[in-house]
Amino acid sequence: MKNLLLSLSLIILLASCASKRKVYQKENKQVEKTANKISGGNYISYDTQSYIDRFKNIAVTEMNKYGIPASITLAQALLESGTGNSDLAKYANNHFGIKCTSDWSGKGYYKDDDKKDDCFRVYNNPEESFKDHSEFLKRKRYAFLFELDKNDYEGWAKGLKQAGYATNPRYPTLLISIIEKYDLHQYDKREGEIDKIKREDRVLSDINKNIPKEQSKDRKTDAPPVIAGDKYLVQQGDTLYNISKRFGLTVEQLKALNNMNDSTIKIGQEITIKK
Repeated sequence: MKNLLLSLSLIILLASCASKRKVYQKENKQVEKTANKISGGNYISYDTQSYIDRFKNIAVTEMNKYGIPASITLAQALLESGTGNSDLAKYANNHFGIKCTSDWSGKGYYKDDDKKDDCFRVYNNPEESFKDHSEFLKRKRYAFLFELDKNDYEGWAKGLKQAGYATNPRYPTLLISIIEKYDLHQYDKREGEIDKIKREDRVLSDINKNIPKEQSKDRKTDAPPVIAGDKYLVQQGDTLYNISKRFGLTVEQLKALNNMNDSTIKIGQEITIKK
């Protein structure tokens, strides 16, 4: 009897998997049909240089907005998309292998990756993929990277691995090798101190807003909410950087005062602001 129930459970499971597989295949065919209609079936076959020439401008635009080195964006795209020639890039316009998440409301393209029939995001055009790559990185785990100079491709390559972007232990080496082989760092531009401060402040503020907000009482006051003279209560939109400037400290001094390893803060958190 036990073996019979086990067999029935297995049959039901296999039937369910087969049914899902058919749905995924149907959705993939629809995505491919749409892509074929738009392209007329004529897909560009990129080599490395033509790919770089095609997407360097959007990489630079995203760098200037958020501080992600253009060289890093291009190297990741080249690596993840098979130089723009993978099915995922060709049909789904997905050049970074970004998967569907709970907050993704767009179409999905299914292929085996970490698990069978993994869902990948489908974009209307490659530029959307590049823009979403920037948005994807504006998360708590990557926040420390945005404090780097926007031409620090080595720091970004190593930091992406440290933050868990890729499981391959050679990921930083691969990115740096691509960047230096194709001289991609020529697209990375230094930024002045004031511009860096403004960019960091804006991006880190966005990241804090993206972090699920903890419940806290509203504080209706125009003055910085200081507690007991040496503590500050973190408010919505705060970043470690703007707090440091408000109280005449550096970010590193604030980190040291609060025994912090990164720049992540939460609404309602008490921050020590005096030695």
